[in-house]
Amino acid sequence: MDLTLPKEYDLLRQMIRDVMENEFAPVAEEADEKAEVPFDAIKVAAKAGLFGIPFPQQYGGSGAGEMGYVILMEEVSRVDSAMSTVVGAHIGIAAMALYVDGSHALKEKYLTPLAQGTKIGAFCLTEPAAGSDAAAIKTRAVRSNGNWVINGTKIYISNGPFADLFSVLAVTDPALGARGGVTAFVVEKEMGTKIGVIEKKLGIRASSTSEVIFDEVEVPTANVIGQEGLGFVTFMKTLDLGRVTVGAASLGGAQKALEMIIDYARLAEKFGMPLAHQQQVQFMIADLYSDVEMLRGLVYRTAWMVDNHRPFAREAYVCKLRGSEIASKAVSYAMEIHGALGLSRDYPLERSFRDARIAEIFEGTNEIQRIIIARDLLKEVGVHIEP
Repeated sequence: MDLTLPKEYDLLRQMIRDVMENEFAPVAEEADEKAEVPFDAIKVAAKAGLFGIPFPQQYGGSGAGEMGYVILMEEVSRVDSAMSTVVGAHIGIAAMALYVDGSHALKEKYLTPLAQGTKIGAFCLTEPAAGSDAAAIKTRAVRSNGNWVINGTKIYISNGPFADLFSVLAVTDPALGARGGVTAFVVEKEMGTKIGVIEKKLGIRASSTSEVIFDEVEVPTANVIGQEGLGFVTFMKTLDLGRVTVGAASLGGAQKALEMIIDYARLAEKFGMPLAHQQQVQFMIADLYSDVEMLRGLVYRTAWMVDNHRPFAREAYVCKLRGSEIASKAVSYAMEIHGALGLSRDYPLERSFRDARIAEIFEGTNEIQRIIIARDLLKEVGVHIEP
């Protein structure tokens, strides 16, 4: 398989890198320190077309597909993992739910401004009693006067405090269960959504995470995403795509950590010689490079599978699982090699260390990924394990 990318993808990568280095890198440390989203930089990114990269041009996008999107997430995360969280929540799950199953009319009305970056999206799935067990949601939507009225509380919603549009999962027929009685909706902020507790986080502090409260929020029937009752399926398909790009973001973070290790090992001296001359450091560099290159091959092969309409769900789980763990390992190696300097808040490694941990938790914990991968493999040989 030839994975040499066409020249336009190289140009896309360079454009994204320029935006990140010029607009986000100078403000990343201050944004983390103040726990503030860098909205001015986000506006520049939106004008550059970064928020529409995977979507068709007819809906305001660039038409670069999943391959273009993984390039975006890799490059964003090389500079700022918090911003990759903002971008991933906006594109990869909030807007992607509309793209996956939304009607043409919904895409024209809502996907277009999301792709153009004039509106920001959030993905509302997690609830107090429904995290890893997404099928246990309690938020209800009931028919009223030809519309739907939604009541419930979603938690840990990335982009929640400043989102304009919400992709929301709610129970519409409890008797039918998750596979037939749950529906996806697109909800406008102006329809009455309220923001609850805004989380104070260890990492990804320059993103914003909150409760989103639906209290008698009336939504038109036309705002159902996909088929009534099949919203859980829509959200699971969306999350499969999101997991590919969690792997891509992890790749960007791991690559940056590897570059920092090599640069520091080249310059720093211990015991009268550069760190680069010490065998244990060379082993760490070699091991990490091997991990990063394996992850790169997995992520880009999976993106190719998505764009060529091949089954990719299992590979997506592996992207998320291995990507997040390789990124954490890379930052840990970098911290070890930098010594006390790695713990200094005047040096970017400390922020990277705090940011990396979340990737092993959100979009399905790594424990859940392992369970799904194993059950999928066992199913192929006739071993069926009940969820």
